[in-house]
Amino acid sequence: MKHESTISREHLLYLRGVRKKSILVNVARISIFFAFLFIWELAARLEWVNPFITSSPSRVMNTIGELYKDGSLFLHVGTTLWETLLGFAIAVVLGYSIALILWWSEGVRRVLEPYFVVLNALPKIALGPLIIIWFGTGSEAIVFMTVLIGLIVAILNMLNGFMATDPGKLLLLRSMGASKLQILTKLVIPSSLPNFISMLKINVGMAWIGSIMGEYIVSKAGIGYLIVYGGQVFKLDLVMSAVFILCVLAAAMYAVVALIERLVIKNTK
Repeated sequence: MKHESTISREHLLYLRGVRKKSILVNVARISIFFAFLFIWELAARLEWVNPFITSSPSRVMNTIGELYKDGSLFLHVGTTLWETLLGFAIAVVLGYSIALILWWSEGVRRVLEPYFVVLNALPKIALGPLIIIWFGTGSEAIVFMTVLIGLIVAILNMLNGFMATDPGKLLLLRSMGASKLQILTKLVIPSSLPNFISMLKINVGMAWIGSIMGEYIVSKAGIGYLIVYGGQVFKLDLVMSAVFILCVLAAAMYAVVALIERLVIKNTK
């Protein structure tokens, strides 16, 4: 038996309107980006601004091309990328696990939660000298800085998500004789999924902050190293190029998380 479409004409027009708005938003975003690049390039060429200080898109592209030709581009990008991804993964997994422990044990949560709040407010850069002493001047120190910055954020975000579970649903499961493990796996974890996605998005930025901050303190290669070196020798084209590469990598990582979010939402409907 064949079923005719139940979508009304009004609904179809609404869906077309939504798609049209989405296209217009994307076009506006792209237009603003290229307009910014055009104005930046024009201002540098006409010397409305000092190109030595502000650089320009063409000079940034030339500098990236030079880094590619001498073989150092992928070395610096790869170094920062693996440090960031490793620190991000450790912070997310460890933060999620600790948040589960805090939810499971009210006593542990009440004892440790104030310490996590204080650690979250602590400027992590102040621990730089200690991190160098503890981990040396290698990548381990940078990964630790990345974990340190993202870990507390992950713990607090996920703990808030676990604690925000609907009390009525919790009471219902308890009245039906569900164990604490069943409540956790059947209700708390699924209901905290939006918080998990939000935590991933926040930690994308935190991970890049941590890795670049770590490379500021101690590094022999990486995007942060290029920024520091370029500033020291007044090669501001190199600084702007490193910042541009950093923006591209951060945007790509955020896009991956956004794609995961869309897939999760699609599968949970």
